[in-house]
Amino acid sequence: MDDGDRTWSDDMPAAYDRWLAEPVFRPFAVELAARVTGAAPRRVLELAAGTGVLTRELLASSGAAEVVATDLNEAMVTYGRTKLPAASWRAADATHLPYEAGDFDVVACQFGVMFLPDKVAAFAGIRRVLAADGVFLFNAWATIDEHEFEVALTSALEAVFPDDPPTFLVSFPHGYADPDAALADARAAGFGRVAATTVTLEGLAPSAAELAVGYCTGTPLRAAIEQRGDLATATDAVVANFVAAVGPGPITGRMTAYVVEASDT
Repeated sequence: MDDGDRTWSDDMPAAYDRWLAEPVFRPFAVELAARVTGAAPRRVLELAAGTGVLTRELLASSGAAEVVATDLNEAMVTYGRTKLPAASWRAADATHLPYEAGDFDVVACQFGVMFLPDKVAAFAGIRRVLAADGVFLFNAWATIDEHEFEVALTSALEAVFPDDPPTFLVSFPHGYADPDAALADARAAGFGRVAATTVTLEGLAPSAAELAVGYCTGTPLRAAIEQRGDLATATDAVVANFVAAVGPGPITGRMTAYVVEASDT
């Protein structure tokens, strides 16, 4: 496996949800769910739902009659279904959606589009399953230098692996950081109206050590670390460097993403 591997082992979703969901992902989930609510949807399809960080906010705020949550990884779907049974969960590939044309009023995706191998084709498939007046809403991280938690984590990884630091964070989560490119892809997929908004929010982690453990054991960064040595030993070293840089916690970090809204009307 390389630094871009997206395989999730059975225990990774729990680590992701325990240590990363609240400080890193929930602030943006609340923001994105509010945009979905503004569209007054009856049926919402969520892509790359993960452990259900956005799903929970959609169920609480969107007013939709049905939230269908999908993810490529069965481990995530199993975890999410157990945690949030009010949503309809299904393993599905966002590039080959198993739904009929016009099935959904909103398609939403939180920090998942950067992993799509052919974004234009995937966006076209998303457009197909939207109603005529439907909306596609997604967010993606800006450059890594605008994510304070991950700047510090990258420095810690470089200290532990000076000759070959893992590149997963830069290459994938932050690999689609140009909103103009995202807008161009949405237009190429056939959407007639597209707009992007930059959003900067602050995350709060009660423990710096637990935040670092979350990244090392609850994301695909784990595979890159395991390629380079023992996971537990390397994680301890990354945690020590991370805490030395930011303090033991609680810690706050400013994070920037952009939100794209695409529709035909």
